[in-house]
Formats: sequence, structure tokens, C-alpha cells
Amino acid sequence: MNNILAFNVANPSEVALQIASRIKARRLELDLTQEGLATRAGVKFATYRRFEQTGEISLRGLLQIGFALNALSEFDALFAQRQYQSLDDVLKEQSVTRKRGKKNE
Repeated sequence: MNNILAFNVANPSEVALQIASRIKARRLELDLTQEGLATRAGVKFATYRRFEQTGEISLRGLLQIGFALNALSEFDALFAQRQYQSLDDVLKEQSVTRKRGKKNE
């Protein structure tokens, strides 16, 4: 299985629920309780429980959970690569010469 996230869903709420489900699966793989992961992540137990049920959590809370699960690199990759509209866009970017700033004299 590759590490690319593929979401074939209709809306953000469904994506949030899928993320919550994946985190729950990771939590169970590590044999952690909801309370145990919440404590490790530094989020309130009720917040974590609600996240697993609804997918709703702050970005900071989600990042804290990712840190506790040693998965921050997965978040770091979000939006990191440019999305090209055509092959021409790729070729154009490759042919652009990059300019450097002037050195202070």
C-alpha cells in the first residue's frame, strides 16, 4: 500500500471522518485507549472522543495527535507539491531560469 492519501469522497465532512477513522485504527494498532492517546497528544479526552465520533477537531489538535502518533511528516507533505494543469506547465517551469538576489557589496 502506498502512502499517498486518496480521498474519493464528496465533501470535507466525509474526509474528516475518514481521517478520524484512520487515526482510530492507528491508535488501536498501538494498543492505546482514547484517553491514553489524548493524554499523549495533550488534548482533552472529550475533544479526542468527539473527534473519533464526528471528525471535528482544531488543526492544532489534529497536529498534536499526529505528533503523538509520530505522523507529522504526513502533514508536512500536504500541499507541498505544485498541481500542474497541463504538461505545458511542467515544461515551462523546467525551462525557467531562476534568478538570484544581488550580493551586498
